[in-house]
This record gives sequence, C-alpha cells and structure tokens, in this order.
Amino acid sequence: MVREKVTVSTRTLQWKCVESRVDNKRLCYGRFILSPLIKGQADTIGIAMRRALLGEIEGTCITRAKSEKIPHEYSTIVGIQESVHEILMNLKEIGLRSNLYGTCGAFICARGPGYVTAQDIISPPSVEIVDNTQHIARLTEPIDLCIGLQIERNRGYRYSIKRPNNFQDGSYPIDAVFMPVRNANHSIHSYGNGNERQEILFLEIWTNGSLTPKEALHEASRNLIDLFIPFLHTEEETLHLEYNRHKGTLPPLTFHDRLAKLRKNKKEIELKYIFIDQLELPPRIYNCLKRCNIHTLLDLLNKSQKDLMKIEDFRLEDVKQLLGILEKHFTID
Repeated sequence: MVREKVTVSTRTLQWKCVESRVDNKRLCYGRFILSPLIKGQADTIGIAMRRALLGEIEGTCITRAKSEKIPHEYSTIVGIQESVHEILMNLKEIGLRSNLYGTCGAFICARGPGYVTAQDIISPPSVEIVDNTQHIARLTEPIDLCIGLQIERNRGYRYSIKRPNNFQDGSYPIDAVFMPVRNANHSIHSYGNGNERQEILFLEIWTNGSLTPKEALHEASRNLIDLFIPFLHTEEETLHLEYNRHKGTLPPLTFHDRLAKLRKNKKEIELKYIFIDQLELPPRIYNCLKRCNIHTLLDLLNKSQKDLMKIEDFRLEDVKQLLGILEKHFTID
C-alpha cells in the first residue's frame, strides 16, 4: 500500500493506493484516494485528473504496416487464414511499452505453417512488447510472411487517412490509439456537518499494461502541473524563445566557455519553467536526457560535460550538438 502526504495551508492531504491488481498482461487496475478535501475540491481534481489520464499521457503503438506482396487492404492471401484487414486490426491491438521519441521501424518475418504472434515482432531495444502471446495471423501453408512496421509514440487517438497512394507501395496506415489508460473514473464521499463538511476523492484507473495505474497517476499529475506553471508568473517573466532564422558564424569559443555563458544567462530567466520538449532535440538525445530525469532547461544546465558523458549511449558529438541547439534557441551575449 502506498501512502504519501502533502501539506496544503493548515491541512495535510494524504493519498494512498487502496487496491491494485493485474487482471492480465493487458489490463491493470488501481484505486486511489485523496483526502481530506474541502467541499467542491474533490470534483475539481477528479474531473481534471480524468481528462489528463485519458488525453495527456503518451503511449506507443504500431501506426503503419508495409508488405510488397499484399495487393490490397481487403484482399486475402493463399496460405493465411486471416484477411489483410484482420491482420492490420490485430497489429492495432498490440500493446507496446517504450521511451521512444518520434518513430522507429520494426518487422515481422515468420514461416508457416503455424501461428504468428507478437513474439515474432523484431523491434529496437527501446520498444518492449507487453504481451508476446497476442495473435497476429495463422499460416496454414509453408509460406513466408514478411511485414515492415512503423512504431510511434504520441498521445490521444489518430484516425488513419487511407489515400490511394498509400497502397501503391504496399504501405497501409493503421488507426493509432496511443492512450495507455483504457478508462478512468472518479467518485466522491462526503462526511461531516454544515461548514465542516469534507470530501474524499476516489480515483479508479485501468491501463493496457504498458504502464501501471500508479505510473499513469504520476504522469497525469506531472502533465497537469506543467500546463498550469505559466500562470504562476507575470507576463514580464515569460521567456520568448528566440529562433535565429539567419545563419551566422559563432565565435570561436571552447565548449566550456559556451557552457559558462549559458549558465551565466540562466540567472536572468526562469529556466526551470522551460522544458526540453520545446527545444526540438533529436530523438536519441531527447530520450537519453529523459531517462536521466532531465526535464527542464535548468536541469540540463546544472549538468557538466562530465555528467552528460556519463549518460548511457551519450557521446561527445551529442554534447556538442546539444550545445549548438541551445545556442540556436537562446541569446548568448
């Protein structure tokens, strides 16, 4: 059981997980409570959390399949029990867990007769399959099934637009359901009398197994905080990112000189409210920083070159590229 406290004014709010279970690899359930809240607060928090849980959390799924041997989405192939459309629908249901940023490729290569399952998907190390037993197709004859896949991490739901040119090269878009939270409900229990009435908020969360309900709760809370942070500061404190559209020559400064100037400038701006998501970083650099809990520009500038080089898969070239991006976005004067 998880129990944590946070003090608000003279009240101490306490939240805990009162129920947690794994029904199967693709369905996890968690029930949480937050109390004591004054009248009206539980509904405010509950509505916001439900919206954040269902719409603000990123997920990973297969968004495209490609095979030159498939003539049309609604065609059938000799030796395969399912139609092409059924195979695409099965791929849509595959549960994935990743720290991916953007898109990556994967593929399936299987030979019949036999069943093709999620275990036959060959994907990058950054992508993990939630349930290897998920069915994709059944091969009834000794034929080869080779399908290229596009995997993407995003949020919400995206309906695939099927245009004629999509099928000319054997490429088929798949409706993307990025939402790892299948459902979220909140309920309220009131107690006390008159003006002393207080409330307890109950949150129920179901996930698809790519993350736990507790992880979903933490991520939704963090996303809500990120959305409201700008309102805590006056307009004069808002940082406007300066994108230099004209190419210029940088002074011949060493890495340490440039980093020192960036750190000096951080005293003039609220760097802890600028998130690395805004910097348009290459996917690999972004993923490395996120894995090390570097979320804001302040987190980044507090790291030395030596600290960055200790990050797994991070190279000196990445450090220099990162510094170049910072110089591009922010004025060093």
